[in-house]
Parts: sequence; structure tokens; C-alpha cells
Amino acid sequence: MNEDGVRKQKETVVIFDTTLRDGEQSPGATLNVDEKVEIARQLSRLGVDICEAGFPIASPGDFEAVRRIAEEVGSLTEGRKSGQPMVIAGLARANKQDIKRAYEAVRVAPRHRIHTFLATSDIHLKHKLKMDREECIEQVIESVEYAKAFCDDIEFSPEDAGRSDPEFLVQVLEQAIKAGATTLNIPDTVGYTTPEEFGWLIKYLIDNTPGAETVIWSTHCHNDLGLATANTLAGVQAGARQVEVTLNGIGERAGNTSLEEVVMAIETRPQKFDVKTNIDTTQITRTSHMVATYTGMVVQANKAIVGANAFAHEAGIHQDGMLKNQQTYEIMRPETVGLHASRLVMGKHSGSHAFRVRLEEMGYDNLSSEEINLAFKRFKRLADKKKVVTDADIEAIIADEIYQPPEIWKLKKIQVSCGDHSIPTASVHMIGPDGKDYRDAALGTGPVDAAYEAINRIVGVKNRLTEFNINAVTEGLDAVAEATIRIQPYNGESQYAFNPQTNQPVARTFSGHGASTDIVVASARAYLSALNKMLAARVVESSTVEMVAG
Repeated sequence: MNEDGVRKQKETVVIFDTTLRDGEQSPGATLNVDEKVEIARQLSRLGVDICEAGFPIASPGDFEAVRRIAEEVGSLTEGRKSGQPMVIAGLARANKQDIKRAYEAVRVAPRHRIHTFLATSDIHLKHKLKMDREECIEQVIESVEYAKAFCDDIEFSPEDAGRSDPEFLVQVLEQAIKAGATTLNIPDTVGYTTPEEFGWLIKYLIDNTPGAETVIWSTHCHNDLGLATANTLAGVQAGARQVEVTLNGIGERAGNTSLEEVVMAIETRPQKFDVKTNIDTTQITRTSHMVATYTGMVVQANKAIVGANAFAHEAGIHQDGMLKNQQTYEIMRPETVGLHASRLVMGKHSGSHAFRVRLEEMGYDNLSSEEINLAFKRFKRLADKKKVVTDADIEAIIADEIYQPPEIWKLKKIQVSCGDHSIPTASVHMIGPDGKDYRDAALGTGPVDAAYEAINRIVGVKNRLTEFNINAVTEGLDAVAEATIRIQPYNGESQYAFNPQTNQPVARTFSGHGASTDIVVASARAYLSALNKMLAARVVESSTVEMVAG
């Protein structure tokens, strides 16, 4: 209520999700095009206002992913609070080649945006860009004006704003507004600022930049000091009305501001943050799980909102309090973020129609008949082993059966022998890219190692296993296991990709995902998934470097 007793309409904070761009820049978080499109669909269901779908100039694959998201997801409105489809954004450096490429990728979306950036801190200007402040301002004007010639919705970001001279920032942002920018995003690129400093910076820029009232002010915070969420919320309190976030807080180095943390802070503390969002919070857990599965970035157990322990209570005094009153130790209900017991109870007698209906209820309404049949066959095989198949099991099946990289090599059969008084042995039967059968066997330090050695003998691609994780999807001895691994090529294989944002080569890491009630089979599926990604990357690697460097 205001002083006259009139109820005040809460302002909406725009949720700008960059999971598919900044989040995918996490080492090992490589996504194929189909996975990106499916995540984008889920972001639409979640209620994200703007989806930064990628960096179109980075590679032909990134361009195609952004273009398909613009075409296939850009018009979706079903279930969205705002009633409008997501804005599809493409990132571009402040040069004409990048900007034109970004527009070509996003233009088919009914609502599209070009997001261009240029560093403004003295350390970046001197050591990275080799330009002075005057040249920086000139390039900002030229780039924003060029972008404005393509579309009306233009976002500009002064990279490393957190370490830039505030007075110089005002000069840059004033010119960006005059050139046609509609959103000004203030990045704390290296996670350097504290909440007090970042909140002050946002307020200072809004108060001192001519034309500030004509644009939306945005935050983009990194988590190097663990302050990304706090800094973002301080920016909201200072007047920012757009926040740039990622699911699970993934991103380069220590990651980005976590979408779920910011949204639930606003949702849980309405008196503290007198704003609202368009997010359907009941979709948070499912979206988090999907992103974790496809990127191979496992969520830590004690992660706020979406971690496995976020709503778990083990201490006796906590359990006693929870039994008496839930509010003693929970400030939000697990149901508000979509964490609840499965409504689905299906077994081996369940039919294909019930399975199809449940897939649609879970949001998998875009699968083809062939994909549903493949998933149903896996479901029936699983139902023969488990008494009850849960929603979580079905999500694991979909991730493992449908959204995998192109199968250059296919795993047909695997058999292992192991024990505490025997040498672990594995034999594998695979289908090669030529359609022929390949069989081999190997010894290892354990059954998984033996399986990997046998696969290596057939595929012949040298690599280094850098990470291995395996988790149970549900409780019980018959639980489906999800394996997530990461590998890097070596010994003559290409180890680097080109990052156009930093103009530097980066180590290539490929993640893989597999699911099965047998942990060895799940591990083998994950390993082959990563190998297939590595092999597929070879095809586009040379054209990627040529296009970006040209």
C-alpha cells in the first residue's frame, strides 16, 4: 500500500537466462543442437522472459542451435504467465560481422534481440583490446547503431563494468542509449564486487546516466567470490529490472548467478524485494535436472533450492521440529519448486497410451512417434526389472534414449566378469559407423575400467578420463543409475577450441551421459556418448576456426 492506501502494483523483474550461452561455456558442458532446443523448450515452460540461445559467430553448430531455437521455440506461449513467447537473443562482440551473424540466427523468432558487448575497464582496454577510452566509445556507438539497423531490441553490456571507472561508464552508456540500446546490462564479469559496491554502482549509473529512464537496467554477476546471487539482488534493490542468470549457476570459472536462487529469494521474501517474476517455480526442479543431465554438470548435494539435501533433514532436533510444524526449519515448501513424490505409478502392465499421456503431462509433448516408441521399449524393459517406474526414471530414459549425440558408434551388448579374487574382464559388441559388427575384450582395474578399455580397443580414439560420477535416480536397490563422465583428447588429437569472447584457445572437454539399472552399462553408455561427441566435433572443428578467425 502507498500513503493513500492504494495497493501498489509490483514491478516485474525480467529473467534473462544465459544457460545456453554463458552456462555452456563451462568446461565440459558441451551440448548438441537437439539438447539445446529441448532445454530452450523447458526454459519457455519455466517462464523465462529472454533466452540467450548462444554465440552465433562461435561455430556453425552454435549458429544452427540459435536458429533452430528461434524457429521452433520462439513462438511458444503455452503455460507462460506473461502470455508472450520468449525473446530469443544472440550474443555478438561489438563488430559488424558478429552482429550480422547474430541477427541472421535470431531473426525468425517473433521477438528477438541482439546483445552486443565491449569491455570498458582500463585493464581490458589496455591489455586485451589495445584501445583507448575514446576509441572504445566510438566502437560502442558504431556497433549499437549497426545492430539497431537490424532490430529494435538491442542490449549493450560494458564488459568488466565491476572494475570500470564509474564516470567513464556513464559516458559509454549515455552514447549507447543515444545509439539505440534499449537494455543496459552491467556485468561483474570476474565476480570482483561486493553487494554494497555493486548495488551502489547500479544506483549511481541510473541516477547519473542521461536517458536512464528510457532503458531497462540489468545485472550480470559471476560467482568467483560466492557473491553472485547477493550482488544480483543488491542490483534489483538499486533499480535493476532485468537479471541475467543460469540454471544451477553454471558458467565459466565459478559460474554465474543462479536463476533458482534469485527467483526463490524474490518469491520467499516479498516484503524485502517488492517485485515479481514471470517464473513458474514448480518447473524449477525439473529444469535443473534436465540442465544437469545434458551438460554433465552435476549439482552439488548442498546446493540451494535444487540440491539433493536442500529439503532434507537428518538432525534429530530438526526432524522433531518439522514433525510439529514445517515452518520451523523450512522457509519454503518443496512443492513450490516442483519437488514432490511422483504422481505416476506404472509397471510392466502399463500400455503405450498411458505412457504417451504421461510424457505429455511431463512436458515431453514434442517427441515424434518413433522417439516415443524407442522410449516405451526402454520403459517396458525397465518395468520388467522394477516393480514401479517413477517420473524420475522416465526422465532418465528420455535423456539417455532420445537426447544423445549422433551415434557414430553404437553399443549393442556388454558383459563383465569381476570379483575380489579375479581379474575384471569386459567384452563388448558394438556397431561401427560402417554398419559392421565389432567385438573385443579387455582387462581392467575394475569392471568399468575394463569396459572402457574394450571400447577403446575398438574405437581407437585416444582420450583422458577427467571426471566420473554415478548417481541413483531414485531410492532402492533397483534404482536407475545415471552416469556422467568427461573426457579430453590427447596424444596428437585436437585439444583446443576457439573462444571468440576471449580470443583465446580453450581446452576441449566432452561430457557423456548414460542411464541403466546396471551401473556398468550406464557407465559404458556415458563413455560412448562422450566419445561420439568428440568424433562429431572433429567434423566441424576446422570450419569453426576458419569462420571465427576470418
